[in-house]
Amino acid sequence: MKILYIHGLSSSGNSGTAECLRCLLPDDTIISPDLPIEPLEALEMLKKIVAEENIDLVIGTSMGGMFAQKLRGIHKILVNPSFHVSQSMRHKLGINRFFSERSDGVSEYEITHELCDKYEKIERSQFLNLPASESDNTISLFGSEDNIVNCQTEYLQFYSRHNEFQGGHRLNEKVIRESLLPLVEQLREKLYFEDRYKSKCTLYSQIHN
Repeated sequence: MKILYIHGLSSSGNSGTAECLRCLLPDDTIISPDLPIEPLEALEMLKKIVAEENIDLVIGTSMGGMFAQKLRGIHKILVNPSFHVSQSMRHKLGINRFFSERSDGVSEYEITHELCDKYEKIERSQFLNLPASESDNTISLFGSEDNIVNCQTEYLQFYSRHNEFQGGHRLNEKVIRESLLPLVEQLREKLYFEDRYKSKCTLYSQIHN
């Protein structure tokens, strides 16, 4: 299975969560890019990866959950999604450091009012024209002790599938093992049966045409 992992604000594709997923899912391909700071560039890059890499599942944490929610027509798991990251960014104006090393070697980035406005514009439109099918494709995980971001009420206005885990905003290996991986395995089984059904339909069509 091909999994696209989308990191949160101030993180990178080299985050501890991405590395933990690679360790716990050695037979799967984990694609975890460094997000561009500009939100539209980040979103276009993610859409391109989903299309070109034939991604099966998207996992997004925090800000990455907001970007994942905007990817249509694909299974996704949103972990403590931050649908209004611009609000957090406005409290961090100026130079900020990345938590983990980026492939381009950049260690700092600048948050400006203009950048916050760009994120806010994307956030305002994130639930517009939401297809009904997305409800089946999307599930969220919310930490019961998350005191940084809480978008569960907003999420439930548009989606129904969600689980809670005992923990805060950041994931650790225990939460990944006990709460996130079971969802990945459920999806793996679902995709397996979907593929078998499509194969049978294709074979039936070939025989009767």
